[in-house]
Amino acid sequence: MKNEPDCPKCNSEHTYTDGNLWICPECANEWSRHVGAEAEAQEEIQTSVRDAHGNVLADGDSVTVIKDLKIKGSSTSVKVGTKVKNIRLVEGNDGHNITCKIEGFGAMNLKSEFVKKA
Repeated sequence: MKNEPDCPKCNSEHTYTDGNLWICPECANEWSRHVGAEAEAQEEIQTSVRDAHGNVLADGDSVTVIKDLKIKGSSTSVKVGTKVKNIRLVEGNDGHNITCKIEGFGAMNLKSEFVKKA
């Protein structure tokens, strides 16, 4: 098991330490030994799903819709203030990262930017 981090500049796996620095022999990049842990923590924050106000969402949370949302193929819309219970987070390539069931509408996908944590 490899303990050395990959180079943040060129992603080379051939890194080594010299004092308090990590060094990449392929691109000559040098960085602090503490940067790797900070970068991983920052990446975790960026990959988490957040609502419109920046709160982290998780499976099973309840959210409230903050904007009227038109439904494709229907003349109705989901109104502001509609509470959605028991959401599931998914990886949608079209930006829809929440799947849920809304009473009166059924199963649908939502974008996290249009909801707030309840």
